Amino acid sequence: MSEDDADDGGFSEGAARSEGNPWVVQGLNAVLSTLFALGIVGGLEFIGAMAFTLVNVATAAVLIFTISYVATR
Repeated sequence: MSEDDADDGGFSEGAARSEGNPWVVQGLNAVLSTLFALGIVGGLEFIGAMAFTLVNVATAAVLIFTISYVATR
């Protein structure tokens, strides 16, 4: 590494100023919310508290997505 690289401020400073692409952020939110909903509904189905259906998974995913969206705004 040269001395010029040390003056850049580092990754933390650059990441703190970057907001990222909102489409990527929302896409990741949707995918992770769906995976989390699959786990939650699957676990509730395992203990007999809820049926594992597409509607239940989609409802849970939308709720998780909305909560995480509102929490990050």
